Amino acid sequence: MSETETLIDRIYEASVIPELWPDVCVGLAAEVNGFSACILTIDTKQAFRWVCSPNIDEQMERYSRSEIRFQNPRPERSLLLSPTAFARDIDVMTAEEIAADPVYDAFLRPLGLGWSMGAVLQEPSGHTLIFDMIGWADSGPFSVEALDRVNRLKGDLARAALISSRMIFRQAQNIATTLSMIGLPAAVMGEDSRVLAMNEDMEALAPRVRTGAGNKLSLENPAANALVLAALEQLRVAQAANVQSIPLAAGENTSALILHLLPVRRNARDIFSKSLAVLIATPVGQAGPPDMRVLSGLFDLTPGEARVARELASGTSLEAVAIKLGLKLETVRTYLKRIFFKTGTRRQAELTRMLSGLGRLAV
Repeated sequence: MSETETLIDRIYEASVIPELWPDVCVGLAAEVNGFSACILTIDTKQAFRWVCSPNIDEQMERYSRSEIRFQNPRPERSLLLSPTAFARDIDVMTAEEIAADPVYDAFLRPLGLGWSMGAVLQEPSGHTLIFDMIGWADSGPFSVEALDRVNRLKGDLARAALISSRMIFRQAQNIATTLSMIGLPAAVMGEDSRVLAMNEDMEALAPRVRTGAGNKLSLENPAANALVLAALEQLRVAQAANVQSIPLAAGENTSALILHLLPVRRNARDIFSKSLAVLIATPVGQAGPPDMRVLSGLFDLTPGEARVARELASGTSLEAVAIKLGLKLETVRTYLKRIFFKTGTRRQAELTRMLSGLGRLAV
């Protein structure tokens, strides 16, 4: 098997195992005798995520925080001038533009780099997908042969990206279905407040909780709807994930609910992930400790952390938890700190209120 055939196999492996994308980037760079390769996704609000060969990771981190990235004309011109293929910087920019390019000056030339080649794809979700390769300044622009080699891979890259996107929606359906099996009404939320998947238990709460135009979440109570949308936006832009609990007032013939918005702990390497949070509805006054599987699955708690959290959900003191579980008080305090971090809470009373609604609703 040739190196190119091996690379194609790795591309399709990465479509289902996101951790392999950095290795694919290394292979793409080697395929064209370049320094590095990077894959980026840009959403409708111009926020973007990336995965790259390790040797350019620090520069990509700086680039992601810099306003200079908005001065990059190459993606838009590639879509206009070469919408179906890879293009070199010299194909979409003049020599004068390349010489004065602020992105090259700030991030590439200080490292002895200076040429690029890339392709831009539009995903069905509306997101933009960019493949970008960087070369050494002394080597000159990428050759026509290098351009031909990477263009022969474009179809495989596009199909792998599509597979990754489809798998994300399948995963969202699996999350919603699993929560339904333990009696929790749930919806998996994506960016832009879209509902990626909703189980039958959550659908049964309509019209109090439903989807509207464009699969956007729509709550019957305008005030609660505004709070959920604001919480989703906070999760989208926040550096640290927080758990949000939002009350939904009782109606004439319906009980009050608490909506718990739980951040999806995404793999930083999975640039195709669209899931932002899981929305769970629990009735006010639901008694009983939460199911261990709920605690472990939703918050990534270890068995020891889940046991402590389950006891704390009923309002038990730390001392009583230590005695009941046969643990040292300091050990329980250590578990509590980890539970606070994983659930996004800061005080025991806040944790208790949030967990008390996660009692098992169905057997």
